[in-house]
Amino acid sequence: MATDVPLEQIHYKNIEILSQFLDRQGRILSRRKTRVSAKKQRRIKTAIKQARHLALLPYTPSHIRGRR
Repeated sequence: MATDVPLEQIHYKNIEILSQFLDRQGRILSRRKTRVSAKKQRRIKTAIKQARHLALLPYTPSHIRGRR
């Protein structure tokens, strides 16, 4: 896990780092699992939500879409 990521690298355009904080279903991992500080977790959450809104990250993975 990327617990030693500097705050400057947590940005909505940095998809490689942000995807490390998502599980297989596309949900944001908790602080307990990622072992990051509260400040970093808030930045990660905001960056992931911005990336999803701008269609840089999917809301759901491709293997789950359309299964109903």
